[in-house]
Parts: sequence; C-alpha cells; structure tokens
Amino acid sequence: MLTADTVKELAREVGFDLCGVAPAEAFPELRFLDDWLERGYAGEMGYMARTARRRDDVRRVVPAARSVVALGTVYNTERRYSTEVDDPDAALISRYAWGEDYHDVLGRRMEKLLERMRSAAGEPFEARCYVDTGPVQERVYAQYAGLGWIGKNTCLIHPEKGSWLFLSEIITSLPLAADAPQLDQCGTCTLCLEACPTDAFREPWVLDATRCLSYLTIELRGPIPEERRSEVGTHVYGCDICQDVCPYNAAPARSADPAWQPVPALDNPRLADLWRQPDKSLGGLLKRSAMSRAKLPGLRRNVAVALGNSGTTESAAALAEPATPETASRAEPLVTEHIAWARRQGAPRPKSKRS
Repeated sequence: MLTADTVKELAREVGFDLCGVAPAEAFPELRFLDDWLERGYAGEMGYMARTARRRDDVRRVVPAARSVVALGTVYNTERRYSTEVDDPDAALISRYAWGEDYHDVLGRRMEKLLERMRSAAGEPFEARCYVDTGPVQERVYAQYAGLGWIGKNTCLIHPEKGSWLFLSEIITSLPLAADAPQLDQCGTCTLCLEACPTDAFREPWVLDATRCLSYLTIELRGPIPEERRSEVGTHVYGCDICQDVCPYNAAPARSADPAWQPVPALDNPRLADLWRQPDKSLGGLLKRSAMSRAKLPGLRRNVAVALGNSGTTESAAALAEPATPETASRAEPLVTEHIAWARRQGAPRPKSKRS
C-alpha cells in the first residue's frame, strides 16, 4: 500500500519543496467563501461564484476523495522587489511571474508525481491534479496538511520558508495518513495590513479583491477606476508588498530552480522598455509566462498608468510616442484612455538614482 511518507519522498524527487496530507473534509474555513462573495469582494471574478458550491468541499470535485496531497514550491530568487527598489522608472512585477509559467511547470511535475504514485501503489485509485486553476481552496487544505498557516494577508506562510510558495494539490481516493495542521503564528503583527497601498484588507484575513493591485492589474478587464490609478504606482503586474514586509520573509528560502529565474525581458525591466516593445515580442513574452492572464491590452493599460505615475522625463517621453504598426495595441480604446490620463499627471519630476 502506498503510504504518505512514500508520497512525500516521491514529491521531493520530482522537485517539490513541501508536501503534506490533509483529509478530504469540509473544514469550517471553507464556508467563509459565501460571506466573502456576498460582500462583493470578488469584483468581476464571476467564476468564483459560479464554482462556489464545488469550492466548499473537494469531494464535490472528486466524490471518492479521502486525501488531499498538498504541495509547496519555493519560487523566490536572488532579486529585489518594490520595497527595496527606489527607481520611479522601474516596472514592478510580482515575482511569481518573472520566470516560466508555473501552471505548466508544476502541472508537468504533478503528472510525473502522480505517475510514480500509481506505480508505487500497485493498485488503481482516483486522483485529480490542480495548479491554481480548479475549484479548490488550496490554502485551507495546505494549512490542514501542515504546509503553513494562512496569514493576515491571506497568503500561506511557512515558518522557515516564508510565503513565496506556489501551491498545488492532488485530490485522491487514497486513504493516506494526514499531517497535523499548522497553527497561526502571526501573533499581533499587522505589518502586511498597514503596508497595503490601497487599504485592501478590510480586516485581518479578509481581502477586498476589488481594491487589491493584483486584481486591478490582472483580473480587471476594463478600465482601472480613476480613483485607484495613482495607487497603482509603477506596478504593471500584481503586487507583492504585503509579502515583502512580512517578518517571515526577512530571510526566506531561495530557489535556484532555472524555471523561476527571471527571463531577460523581465529581469529588472524599465517601464519605457516594456512600453516600446513591439506587440509581437510582448505578446510572445506573455504567452510564455504567468502574465498571460492580463492579456496584451491589459498589460499596455497597466504600463500606461505606471508611466503616468512615474512622472520622470524618461516616462513622459515614452508616453508622447505615437502608436506604430508594430505597437498597434497602444491604439486600442482601453489603452488610449489610460494614456490620456497618464499624460495629464503633471510635469515630469527629477528621477532618483537607480538602486
């Protein structure tokens, strides 16, 4: 019979940093989703409501499920992010998107893990893999599998490795021995809540996604509300501020995995350089990374807002350039409206020295 210890050993062999087992149960924390949706915090993410019933118990996804194999992968690399960079011309991108698309990389690794589990089990069993795409509240199951606890910023935090973790899971009919759940270790700390530039945390553990920079620059398909644009700063895809300030990320685990190292175009990119990239190359970059979710017009929209917030001579010069056949996406209505806003943001101010 396949044991939990064997599954964990196999998980390490195929490249996962953390592995634990949670029972396939309907934990109390899963029920908060209904309240969160009723408050309107999902914004335009209609898929959350459409799949809400399936999200309240993994047995609605795999009826025969008895265990959830929770997996964690460190993606933190030797690079700096927003709280360490003082350069108004720097394009800020969430670090999870710097390298290869984690959906593809982890999907392949989970299939390899599942193949080895089937070989070791010697008997058939049901299983389904998910990498941040299925109707699964993965942080809850990861917490009950002992991978960490859900912090006040709603991210899963491991006591030694920090929170720079990709989460994925295998829901299976195997009766694996469950691990002890992690207990909250945030204590009285509220640094993440205080650092949020849009006050997106309405209370500890409760995120209003409609105010979050990650939602505004990734999930939102239409215009960014004008009252939020200045708060976007120079973020062009996502936001890591609430994780950056977390004490458990003061000395986090780092990964040397080639998959997570920044591709050249996303290695400390400058706003003007991203803005001037032809549609063909920028679109190709999106297709190969997790940034594909924003789509090309969405990324152009974000960069336009960031250029306006940057306020430097370099950014103003980039904004003044007309669209060309190679940069035709700049002429799309969604983008031009944000360009007009960005150009109205006042005279350029002196640029600080790049760190």
